[in-house]
Amino acid sequence: MKDGKLLVVVPVYNEGDRITDTLMGLKEIELIDEILIVNDGSTDNTQDVIEKLGVSIISFEKNMGKGYAMKRAIDDMEYDYIAFVDGDLGYSSRELEKLIYPVISGEVDFTIAKFPERSTVTHTKGGFGFVKGLAKKGVYFHTKKEIDTSLSGQRVYRKEVIAVMDYIPNRYGIEVAMTIQALNGSFTFKEVPVEMTHRYTDRNLKGFKHRGKQFFDILKTLIIMYFRR
Repeated sequence: MKDGKLLVVVPVYNEGDRITDTLMGLKEIELIDEILIVNDGSTDNTQDVIEKLGVSIISFEKNMGKGYAMKRAIDDMEYDYIAFVDGDLGYSSRELEKLIYPVISGEVDFTIAKFPERSTVTHTKGGFGFVKGLAKKGVYFHTKKEIDTSLSGQRVYRKEVIAVMDYIPNRYGIEVAMTIQALNGSFTFKEVPVEMTHRYTDRNLKGFKHRGKQFFDILKTLIIMYFRR
């Protein structure tokens, strides 16, 4: 059914407590040919943990940004299909299989995971939706397509889709930039409902700072992409 190599890339920063479970979930998916962890300058025990997991590793001495880590994998590795997953999914990474089938079967050119509504998986409060709203409106502005998953880090692409992407921002704008370029390349896609869970950012000072960085990185990405048209 699958014609070619499927590479799964897991960019991580300080995920020593969850990366083992994430990898265990991925290793249950027989369709995956290679798993690559890109350790983006973690300051916890992530490096020690991943060295024992029997997967390919690229490590940076300092934090370079998620987009930078993903671009390194795109440029350095061989693949016919490439998937990206976050390191904090835990065992729910097993759900990636749902994103793989539509791509390798030729149904669509790329897939993006659609998480369940947060209220169905946790009772804690997260952000106010500013970042998600900016991303959704920004993607629509650039593509005239309305999708709900422009921020999701869980994706599977055919190599041909990646080949049209000539702008990979280093940090939080990465998913939005990839989404816009893939949609404008007239590739077919599918948002796939999954039962994945990950670490959420709470409504505290640390959380607000994190969302602020996301917001301005995405805004910067959208502006840069406007002037690149």
